[in-house]
Amino acid sequence: MANYVKIVLIAIPLFILYLIFAGTFSIEDVVFGAIASLLVSTLISEVLVKQHRKLTELNRLAVLIKYFFHYITAIEFRAHSDVIRRIFSPKMPINPGIVKVPYHVKTDYALVTIANSITNTPGTVVVDVDKEEKKLFVHWIDVKGVDEKLTYEKISKTFEEYAKKIFD
Repeated sequence: MANYVKIVLIAIPLFILYLIFAGTFSIEDVVFGAIASLLVSTLISEVLVKQHRKLTELNRLAVLIKYFFHYITAIEFRAHSDVIRRIFSPKMPINPGIVKVPYHVKTDYALVTIANSITNTPGTVVVDVDKEEKKLFVHWIDVKGVDEKLTYEKISKTFEEYAKKIFD
């Protein structure tokens, strides 16, 4: 039973995405989209979903949606603005370097969310992960300090708070 729940819970968003990207709602598209979504979700459900109960918790979905909009509207906007200022103000100091950023999440999904969020934010790129020490190595365009509490606060704290609520 749990396996079918995983398949359906993956197939539904895949089907919705298919319909959005297809842009048509003809009977052929709907049938093909449903079959393709079920087939793909059957193939990936065991790898993608470890605990299917987490998929049915609506509060996790609500946090994911909130995170998406917060990331796009606030975090990305600030980071892009900072990098644009640096581009158009050549005298503005930069202090690039690689810093260690600790993380405190349990699941690989949460870790990937944090690393992708950092990398997709202009001015920072995750270049390595040390799972034993639970540290990310991040190239930062303007290093404010190397203290791990500071790097955590400035680079990954917000991402980690959301990732814990969604995946841990």
